[in-house]
Amino acid sequence: MTKIHVIGIGYKPLDKGAREVILNSSVILASNRLFEVFQGYKEYEKVKDKVKVINNVDETIKFIHSSLVTRHSSLITLLASGDPLFFGIGRRAVREFGKDIVKILPDLSSIQMAFAKIKEPWDDAFLMSLHGGPDPTKRRKLKYELSDISELLAKHNKIAILTDKENNPQKIAQVLNLSLVTRHSSLIMFVCERLGYPDEKITEGTPEEITKIEFSDPNVVIIQSTEHRTLNTDLKFGLTESEILHSKGLITKDEVRAVTIQKLRLPQKGIFWDIGAGSGSVSIEVARLYPELKVFAIERDEEQVNHIKENMIRRNTSNIEIIKGDAPETLANLPHPDRVFIGGSGGRIKEIIEFVSNKISSGVIVINATTIETLNGAVQHLENNAFNVGVSEISVSRAKTVGGKRHMSALNPVFIITGER
Repeated sequence: MTKIHVIGIGYKPLDKGAREVILNSSVILASNRLFEVFQGYKEYEKVKDKVKVINNVDETIKFIHSSLVTRHSSLITLLASGDPLFFGIGRRAVREFGKDIVKILPDLSSIQMAFAKIKEPWDDAFLMSLHGGPDPTKRRKLKYELSDISELLAKHNKIAILTDKENNPQKIAQVLNLSLVTRHSSLIMFVCERLGYPDEKITEGTPEEITKIEFSDPNVVIIQSTEHRTLNTDLKFGLTESEILHSKGLITKDEVRAVTIQKLRLPQKGIFWDIGAGSGSVSIEVARLYPELKVFAIERDEEQVNHIKENMIRRNTSNIEIIKGDAPETLANLPHPDRVFIGGSGGRIKEIIEFVSNKISSGVIVINATTIETLNGAVQHLENNAFNVGVSEISVSRAKTVGGKRHMSALNPVFIITGER
């Protein structure tokens, strides 16, 4: 029966088991790069006539399939880089040929080597691959793309990335520099070039510094945040008014914000419009709760727009897009929403509701109102546009200490109007 051994190489000498497999193999398959690496092993001279170089994964798999048909009993060795089951060909081999005939003999992984070189623990790191194979322009769909790195850094202080020629350290650094979330963060990048080769090199620098340097392949990138996370940075929900930058008094109060988000009944994925976003308190809370939801914060006031930008940076929310201008005009080119919150209408509640009505086939609109006039107008226009309407009044009192004793002080009541269809 034919056996397939996937053997990782690159970082340490072959152990006894791997050496015996290599010496007894009928054929040894390698890519161009791994053939170069294998030539540095002492076993190479004894088996060099058995080595077959195929620089394409699909062609390699096809060759093995044909060998299974033509060879009644043989030992096929497939050389892999580092740990074959860490974003490597081991997964594909097991899927194609089954666990019964495939055996994996790993080396150290490049990520493991990279962290050892910079002398940092990696049990708390997020690991990802942007490596698309020999031809990254035709690569398979990757789980994560370059554009996801900023959002991942909002959740993880340390990220290790397998790169390729297209998704290289310079490109990664450029993305970090352009990202609103990360460009004001204290980030250090480590680029670990040609690990295991005689000319391996470790470069440390800021994203701005890394954009100016060219690096040799293969390489691994490690991004580390030097900022200490506070408890509130990690909270998914429950920011206080003092933790959100805003103009004095112009913010959706904590208790009202909580009820508003509950009334929205938000989906895990989709489109959310926050019209009259103000300082962005609702957008920020929603974006943190639902990282796969795309949030559009619509606000016309320049000062408030700047508050939203700063709050996005402070709270690591990259799934918010700010739309500056008046509603409903600025809504015209946005994707159709699944949920809409109207925190401010600029006296144009009728026009906004009618516009949203034409864009939302099914979903929820929530409107906050502080005056009877806005309440009546919102209910009337929602009903005129075939929404089922509900109204809640939120009355909040907070304790204040006067003369050494606590007294309850009432805030202005807020009407929360819900339209659903």
